[in-house]
Amino acid sequence: MTLYFEEEGGLELSLPCEELANKVAAAALDYVECPYEATVNLLLTMSDEIREMNKNFRNIDAATDVLSFPMVDYETAGDFSFLEEAEEYFDPESGELLLGDIVISKEKVISQAEEYGHSQEREFAFLIAHSMLHLFGYDHMEEKERLEMEQMQKEILDKLCIRR
Repeated sequence: MTLYFEEEGGLELSLPCEELANKVAAAALDYVECPYEATVNLLLTMSDEIREMNKNFRNIDAATDVLSFPMVDYETAGDFSFLEEAEEYFDPESGELLLGDIVISKEKVISQAEEYGHSQEREFAFLIAHSMLHLFGYDHMEEKERLEMEQMQKEILDKLCIRR
């Protein structure tokens, strides 16, 4: 797996973000049994920037903790079988599946860790797992989907011994 990591803004999280993101993203790929090597872009930014992105891309004028921008249009979440015929989803140089982009608010990692009473590591890892599931086509618009995603996130983090 290739993770392109970028960080902007003056605030720094007190954890090894790139290393942790790689670990969680790899665990998520294993969890869904993705048959391909994959590429993910990760940007850590400030709430003002993520608010602007949320406004521009989703027409929601509010800061959020994480945004996910999947590159693959899944017919069924987590089903990679149709990709054998879809060259446009693969990097022509590396051959890796281009999963998409994740944008995380560093301020939200800190505030939500405090609010939920767990570590910044757990909050950051949760947001990576959550976003990776979105990059695999999962969503949480309906109650059944939300419960499925929550269970999957828990299982990914439990496998890494990252708990609340």
